[in-house]
Amino acid sequence: MSFCRASLACAMVVAASSAFAQLADDPDWKESPVPPPPAFNVAKLVPVDVGAASALSFGIDPATVTLTKEGVVRYVVVASSRTGAMNAMYEGVRCASGEYKTYARHNASGGWNVVTNPAWQSLYAPAPSRHTLLVARGGICRGNAPNDNVDQMMRDLRTPPDQKYEPARR
Repeated sequence: MSFCRASLACAMVVAASSAFAQLADDPDWKESPVPPPPAFNVAKLVPVDVGAASALSFGIDPATVTLTKEGVVRYVVVASSRTGAMNAMYEGVRCASGEYKTYARHNASGGWNVVTNPAWQSLYAPAPSRHTLLVARGGICRGNAPNDNVDQMMRDLRTPPDQKYEPARR
């Protein structure tokens, strides 16, 4: 790639990151209406690397991933235990602010339970949802902006952890 093209590409990335950073600080920012939790297929999960020490394994069904016009990435993540127990969460990540929200939880016996008044929380807060930070780092976010598109997000989730981007910190 020529120096000129590389410089232009870098400038475009910086401009896009700045635009999303401004969205994070915009007091008038509003999330678009959240649709009901989508159906998911456990046979099509893309694994999320949470480390060998975890008692649970996680995966995202690519068919559930959406990117909203205001920069929220929504998806269904499935958590499975070694004994076969399984739960799912319908989540959203806002890369620009380094936050996540859980919209609904699913279990095999009861189906979806919508969370009443879900609130944005820091990806970096100590919480039982450490997997969400790893999802953001693993491919959903590229720095403080959502990754280019769903296909790229899924490709990046399959990329080794040492080649990842860090989401914004708030």
